[in-house]
Amino acid sequence: MIRLEDITAGLALTGLEPAVIGSVVAVVPIAEGTVQVIYKTPDGALRDRLLNRADELSISLATTERPWSFEGDGDAFKLAVEAKRIDLAFLFDPMMAVHTSNVEPLPHQITAVYESMLPRQPLRFVLADDPGAGKTIMAGLYIRELIMRADSRRILVVAPGSLVEQWRDELFEKFGLQFNVFSSALEAATPTGNPFEDLDHLIVRLDQMARNEGLQEKLLAASWDLVIFDEAHKLAAHFFGSKLEKTGRFILAEKLGARARHLLLLTATPHSGKEEDFQLFLSLLDSDRFYGKFRDGVHKVDSSDLMRRMVKEEMLRFDGTPLFPERRAYTVNYPLSSIESALYEAVTSYVKEEMGKADALKGPRKGSIGFALTALQRRLASSPEAIFQSLKSRRDRLEKRLREENLLDRGQQFSAQSLEIPPEDDDDLSAEEQEELEEKLTDTATAAETIAELEAEIAILSRLVE
Repeated sequence: MIRLEDITAGLALTGLEPAVIGSVVAVVPIAEGTVQVIYKTPDGALRDRLLNRADELSISLATTERPWSFEGDGDAFKLAVEAKRIDLAFLFDPMMAVHTSNVEPLPHQITAVYESMLPRQPLRFVLADDPGAGKTIMAGLYIRELIMRADSRRILVVAPGSLVEQWRDELFEKFGLQFNVFSSALEAATPTGNPFEDLDHLIVRLDQMARNEGLQEKLLAASWDLVIFDEAHKLAAHFFGSKLEKTGRFILAEKLGARARHLLLLTATPHSGKEEDFQLFLSLLDSDRFYGKFRDGVHKVDSSDLMRRMVKEEMLRFDGTPLFPERRAYTVNYPLSSIESALYEAVTSYVKEEMGKADALKGPRKGSIGFALTALQRRLASSPEAIFQSLKSRRDRLEKRLREENLLDRGQQFSAQSLEIPPEDDDDLSAEEQEELEEKLTDTATAAETIAELEAEIAILSRLVE
């Protein structure tokens, strides 16, 4: 800082121009607290500037300094060097994510990340190892490597509703990665009301995004460095004749894939047995290569560059021993006693008869009844006690419903009460919610259209209970 009265010809000043030292040629007083300074720049040009008291804070005498010195802030320098060392650590440790994570990866997990996935830039890939291979661990290692290499900052995980909490917990506990699960509360808490733009690490529910166009619009307004789809076989599309039918999940994956640099699909069952559906699935990764309808012998292609599939028999520990015991599948036959056989046949006959009635119905009741009867079949195969309790509970609930119908005097036309419809994807429900829904439908769903039909079904159930 220098006072205006102290500025004289011959002084070298900083602050007259950005990053330039000006040599004062002359000073002309203009008014109280204001002067005109005529100065010369290092390139020889003459310039002038009006200065007042407010400029005194930014003008100072130029001093001669050494071009290199050791007078800087040592702690700040050390901090900068350490940050750069961490930034370049992957160059010296090719498996940095392994050594900085709370996991002990297996050989097939390391080869998946460091041989099959990281070398692909950008990544468009299906990781299709058998169940139990640890695909979440592989995805976590891949995410951590991309973050440490400054390759990806904005990351989105799309998973079935029942798995989002598991994803969040594992990414934090094993890799120290903090992801937020999208919810209405999170949406309200973000500054702009769009957490997809405000937050870099998010986990969303597949069906919630696929069914809500408003949320989709917000989701797609943001760009993503990496998008991961778990249980990716749910992203289905089919040809019906020459017409292509895409599910909402498939359309969501198409749109997100177009907004992401890296796209990773995780599934243990990539191929449903239909080559045309499989190639539609692969079109999410390469729409040009898998464009149009599959025709036998025309464009059946090798997808090994887009997918890795490893079965349990190929997975080994580091000492070469098999990771999983050998599978030996065989059927164990056992004879039913006469009374067990009679029960089995009677319940099966009841289920078939009710299924036949349900097939004649239209609308959501048909799905509810099918769901309920399927649950009864499972319990029949479980134990006599399980099917006994289910039949008893179903009979009691239908008897209660019959009493309500008679009390309301609705006549002989039976009015079916509204039933909760099983969701399109019951993976979106927790285990408790699935059990609660199954109990409710098993007890109440019926194909009866009249009070007489309901009474007949109750009579059948009473015989089965006996």
